[in-house]
Amino acid sequence: MASALILVRHPPVVLAWQKRCYGQSDPGLSRAGQAMVAPLVDQLAALAPDVIIHSDMQRTRAIAQPLSAKVGVVPLADPLWRERDFGSWEGQSWNAIYRATGNAMDGMIDAPDTFRPGNTGETTRQLMDRAGIALASLPRRGCIVVISHGGPIACVRAAATSADFQSIADLVPPPGSVTVLQRAML
Repeated sequence: MASALILVRHPPVVLAWQKRCYGQSDPGLSRAGQAMVAPLVDQLAALAPDVIIHSDMQRTRAIAQPLSAKVGVVPLADPLWRERDFGSWEGQSWNAIYRATGNAMDGMIDAPDTFRPGNTGETTRQLMDRAGIALASLPRRGCIVVISHGGPIACVRAAATSADFQSIADLVPPPGSVTVLQRAML
C-alpha cells in the first residue's frame, strides 16, 4: 500500500480486565484476543508496511512482534500512542466508577478541557494533543502501521474528519479492528 496510515486497535484483553477501566494499565490479551493475532498479522503483512509502531503495552506488542518477524520491519515503541490516563479510575469496573461518580464520566465529552477522569487523569484535550503529536511524528511517506488503543485512534479519526468532542466516543473502533486512512486525509 503506497502512502497510508493503518491504525490497529489491540484485540480484547483478559477477561478479568474486561468491563474495567484499564487505560494505561497493562493487561494481556484474552484467549479470544490471542486468537485474533495471527489473522491480524496476516492482514497487516499483506499491506507491506514500511514502518510498525506500537504503544509499548503488551497488548500492542502482541501484534507488533509477530508482524515484525513476518515482514522484516523492526517495530518501534512509542508511548505517545498509549491509551488515556484515567487516574484513580484505573483498574476499577466501569459500574463501580458510575456508582461512585454518577454521570461524572460525561465530563470527558462535556468538559474536554478541564475534566480529569479519576481526578488526576488526562483531559480529553490532553489526549487529543498527545495523539496529534504522535501523528505529527510519523513519517510522511509509506505504509505506516500503528498498533494502539481506542482513545488515540478515535482522536486521529476525529482530526481526519474535523469531528468535534461529542463525536469522539462514536469514533472508538472495536477491539481488533483495522482502520485505513489515506495520508491526504490527515
